[in-house]
Amino acid sequence: MNFLSQYGLFLAEALTVAVVIFLVVARLFAMGSRRRHGEPDHLEVRRLDRRLRHLARTIQQRTMSAKEFKALDKADAEKDKAERKGGESKGAKPAPHSRVFVLDFHGDLRASQVASLRQEITAIVAAAGENDQVLLRLESPGGAVHGYGLAAAQLQRLRQRGLKLTVAVDKVAASGGYMMAAVADRIVAAPFAVMGSIGVVMQLPNFNRLLKKHDVDFELLTAGKHKRSLTMFGENNSDGRQQVQQELEDIHVLFKDWIAEFRPQLNLDEVADGRTWYGRRALEMGLVDALQTSDDWLLDASRDAELLQVRWRPQAALGDRLQNWVAATLEQAAVRVLDRAVEREQLPHG
Repeated sequence: MNFLSQYGLFLAEALTVAVVIFLVVARLFAMGSRRRHGEPDHLEVRRLDRRLRHLARTIQQRTMSAKEFKALDKADAEKDKAERKGGESKGAKPAPHSRVFVLDFHGDLRASQVASLRQEITAIVAAAGENDQVLLRLESPGGAVHGYGLAAAQLQRLRQRGLKLTVAVDKVAASGGYMMAAVADRIVAAPFAVMGSIGVVMQLPNFNRLLKKHDVDFELLTAGKHKRSLTMFGENNSDGRQQVQQELEDIHVLFKDWIAEFRPQLNLDEVADGRTWYGRRALEMGLVDALQTSDDWLLDASRDAELLQVRWRPQAALGDRLQNWVAATLEQAAVRVLDRAVEREQLPHG
């Protein structure tokens, strides 16, 4: 048993070293690839209405007679032909008179996807017609004020160009996520989507007592009374805390003013205290306009409009793709190990 234990430890150490070396080499390769080839980013556009139609036809093919399905398939072909020609064909419905540009935003703490969002919105603004509109499928618990402020400002560009904007929330749009959603002409949410959290929070660990315990001095030099009010390693005081609190209060005021500009019907004294509400309660409070999933919204819109999913794709270098693959593999392995450990604890054993 001692031999097996030592051998397992050796394998674990060897695997760790190999993974670290691989990640370093992959990163160096990625940096070199960028220098040689730059970033070949591109914009992807997919027809979601045709995808929805294909899903329906898959079931109809199994449930309809061959004659009925053949007639349906013929009508689809004529409809597609009419769309390509920009007119109508005999037996086909009129070509869609409008387009819905579909965007997706999955927010993290840094709102890092805003870099892609700005490219997508620029493309839509440049190409949109008079009857076109935009649907944003939004999922975000919020994060950095400046990141989500920029994301919300990007959505405002659509409103300024006269494009109707609908935001659909299936799971969560809180804090910075709701800052984005509020810009929309209309907000739809699933019955249990988390909405609101109109507030500001800041948390900061402080290691000053730990440093003092080990006789470690920390020096912080600034020019300007409030250049650094609170620090992680220095000794904080009440004046610094008060200054940061004032800054948070000011950000909260700006947040509420932003919400009031786009949703003046809201009672901010009631909803802007940092709380969140689930879909049905959010509807009662006026935070959303209707209860509906993004899937149903798209299905309804597909009956008389083209649905164009627009995505900006930064082309990752080979090294980045290899690094992401390794990271995902390690994460999946860790999850499997944890699941097995939990399963062993839950199962009867002697």
